[in-house]
Amino acid sequence: MKKPVLALLATAVAAAMTLTACGGAATSSTSEQKGNELEGLTGVFGAKDFSEQFILSHITSQVLNAHGAETTTNTSVVGSANVRTAFETGQFAGYWEYTGTSWITYNKQTTPLKDKNEMFEAVKEADAKKGIAWLDPAPLNNTYAFAIREDKAKELNIKSLSDVAKLPASEQTFCMESEFSTRDDGWPGLQKEYGLSPEAKVSMLDTGVIYTATQKGQDCNFGEVFETDGRIAALKLTVMEDDKQFFPIYQGALTIKADVLAKYPAIADVMAKVSPKLTTEVMQQLNAKADVDGDDPDEIAKAWLESEGLI
Repeated sequence: MKKPVLALLATAVAAAMTLTACGGAATSSTSEQKGNELEGLTGVFGAKDFSEQFILSHITSQVLNAHGAETTTNTSVVGSANVRTAFETGQFAGYWEYTGTSWITYNKQTTPLKDKNEMFEAVKEADAKKGIAWLDPAPLNNTYAFAIREDKAKELNIKSLSDVAKLPASEQTFCMESEFSTRDDGWPGLQKEYGLSPEAKVSMLDTGVIYTATQKGQDCNFGEVFETDGRIAALKLTVMEDDKQFFPIYQGALTIKADVLAKYPAIADVMAKVSPKLTTEVMQQLNAKADVDGDDPDEIAKAWLESEGLI
């Protein structure tokens, strides 16, 4: 649902504060008011450093502002753990999180729950103890996957990660983010679960570069991707089936400080009109506008909200 961070937490949190004070926070586009039930609500909505999160942050800020709030966005913090830290320390009023990430990374659970509803309720309960409220989730599932260009998949006659494990080590070449390479729900666990070759070649690349590198097929055959990413179809990549269901469910939902929600309970009502519309397919389309067409996430959010009659 999208890097070594422990040594960077203090620096990143300080950077987040500086960004907020010096222009890192941005006011989302505004449109016709839909109500004033959130008048008095202020704050910053954060985002992890990829397009889907940028779009979701702007969607949230814009729709809340259309109901009387005066919120801004900050899409400048790098690294999932840094965003979570900024949120937990009160710099962000909220941000979109994924159930699998919270369950494994932040709540230190080693066994993901296979049922999405059970997973959501478990995460919601665990984070409630930390003063974090989860609003009702969107249908989107931004889970990890590995993809390969279509012609190479046909050449190797592979459809699943189990098929990949049977390939010669020379064909087991992977592009991934540095964060994924160390996550419990990332490369170490995947390599063990499927018995991928210990001699597999791994190249560390930035998120956006992975897609083009996978399409070119020079640095790697297999690229770490997110299932909601619009570049999968645009670049004619084939996603390998996770036939052992290693990757957890990464259902997205807005997480918000519990005290903020208690003061402004109408936040849940407003977001309940938005979240159900955000399916995996819808997010693929929105993400493609950013990552393929180069459109601005703020404008993508505004256009979608207007098309749905939400602002």
